Amino acid sequence: MRSKTFIYISLAVDIIIATSKFVAAGFTGSSSMVSEGIHSIIDAVSQLLLIWGMKTSARKPDLSRPFGYGKELYFWSFIVSLMIFVLGGCLSVYQGVMRLEHPVLDDNQAWDYAVLAIAFVFTSISLHAATKEFNRQRGKIFFWRAIIQTRDPSTIIVLLGDVGDMLGLLVAFFGVFLGRLYHSPYYDAAASVLIGVILITISAVLVRESKSLLLGESTSRKTLRKVITLAQADEAVVKVKKHFSTYMSPEEVLLQLNTVFKDDLTTRQITDAIERITSAIQKDFPRFKQIFIEPVKQ
Repeated sequence: MRSKTFIYISLAVDIIIATSKFVAAGFTGSSSMVSEGIHSIIDAVSQLLLIWGMKTSARKPDLSRPFGYGKELYFWSFIVSLMIFVLGGCLSVYQGVMRLEHPVLDDNQAWDYAVLAIAFVFTSISLHAATKEFNRQRGKIFFWRAIIQTRDPSTIIVLLGDVGDMLGLLVAFFGVFLGRLYHSPYYDAAASVLIGVILITISAVLVRESKSLLLGESTSRKTLRKVITLAQADEAVVKVKKHFSTYMSPEEVLLQLNTVFKDDLTTRQITDAIERITSAIQKDFPRFKQIFIEPVKQ
């Protein structure tokens, strides 16, 4: 069962941080701080959409959606990924470019440093919660491979969002520090542009993964081999001729097996065999909620 705790933690953290960043930006006029505030607002809205997606995806199948609402989560994850690009990355770049054209020197760095320190502490809390959940899901799989292979976009959106937050905080710190050190407003503006580039890069990864899940991804080859072995182990089965699978949600897989049964079996015997195979598969792989076994000719 997926945990939602890390998302609620991230939501609370983003609201607190966004508030503090905009307060600081109001006093200092810092471009990078405004960009960071925008980033946190986008993150907070993202968490709300993910929570909504997780809630709606849990609805039971009905006449209008006989295969369930699982892909609701994938749809909202795709929307969130686009939001990070359009509202987060592009606005941050725009903010930085505007400040490059109309530079303003920040004379209240104490506010910036205080907010960055607060943001660093709270972001670390959120990142720890997201990393803990991600590590639980990925097991012993390497980090980047797990990012690519995950079927739960909510986890990687929060995780990579927090990673982007930490990188953005570091960039904002150096923008403020260097601007004060060299008495130049251009460092702060450049930091805003770089924060936008970071957001756009993260968004590109998330859009790619969310799109792939929304269009439909098969379960792993390793799992399919085990499923086919279970099916072919039944005494009534000659072989599994073809197989099809797709994730409907992180916890639900749809499976179809085109199966060749022995010629001398009655309809009742084939029906019993299908029930046995279905039970065997679901016992070892409970994520296979919907299994369709179709008898086919050799």
